[in-house]
Amino acid sequence: MPAGMKTPRALVILAEGAEEMETTIIVDVLRRAEIEVVLAGLDGPGPVRCSRGVRLVPDAELSAVAGDFDVVVLPGGKGGADRLASSPTVGERLHAQAQAGRAVGAICAAPIVLAAHGLFQGRRMACHPSVNDVVSSHGELVARPVVEDGQLVTSQGPGTALPFALALVARLRGEEVAAKVRAPLMLPS
Repeated sequence: MPAGMKTPRALVILAEGAEEMETTIIVDVLRRAEIEVVLAGLDGPGPVRCSRGVRLVPDAELSAVAGDFDVVVLPGGKGGADRLASSPTVGERLHAQAQAGRAVGAICAAPIVLAAHGLFQGRRMACHPSVNDVVSSHGELVARPVVEDGQLVTSQGPGTALPFALALVARLRGEEVAAKVRAPLMLPS
């Protein structure tokens, strides 16, 4: 990070039933780009059982996380997305983020969280096909791996987690940093 430059901050909210691949890839890629990432547990700081039984340990409990973040990211996984969608705390955090004009990212089933909390209505969004009906009734469904519409970044699912995370890196640190992070990942072109 160049001297005098503020380190971008990202909040990734983890709920039981989240898609572990998406969560891990997002956190990993953002940290490779020297973005400060807080993985916050919706229900506390203890291990969270994800959609395939993998347990991830948050850095902190969501209710204890303070300060502003350049992006708030919602991993998918239908069970996790349902929990985020029913959480007033998540709704408040997302509304504050949107009102401040800061970025929000949602992947896989997580765009249903935006619909549940009444955010980004009518915006272009990508999502997992399993939630197409909910997302298409809330926004404009776009069948692309990653869709950016203003401060909103959405993506389709586990297989698009790397391009999604790299889009967030490009947004927070620039295309040059995103290219440097991407190169050693050995992604097919």
